[in-house]
Amino acid sequence: MNKYLAKLKNSVWIGLGIGLFSPAVLCAIVWFIINKVTYLSKADLLYIGGIAFNAYLMQYFFKYNKENTGRGILAATFVCAFVFFAYKVF
Repeated sequence: MNKYLAKLKNSVWIGLGIGLFSPAVLCAIVWFIINKVTYLSKADLLYIGGIAFNAYLMQYFFKYNKENTGRGILAATFVCAFVFFAYKVF
């Protein structure tokens, strides 16, 4: 994995893309599970797991000195958290 990480450009835009793509995939999986399992039909807080995955990604990139990529992931985390907040309020 470090070999692929070394090839990845240290850019905020790449971090923003990673930070928006990974929760989108995880939230899509959660959405599918929520709609198929009737017991979980009101468990909207499971979407936070998809957003929280960004914290792990951010820590991973900061560990390997990819600060700008980590900052992009942090920005995407705030965007996702705002979207979740708007989803719950409206």
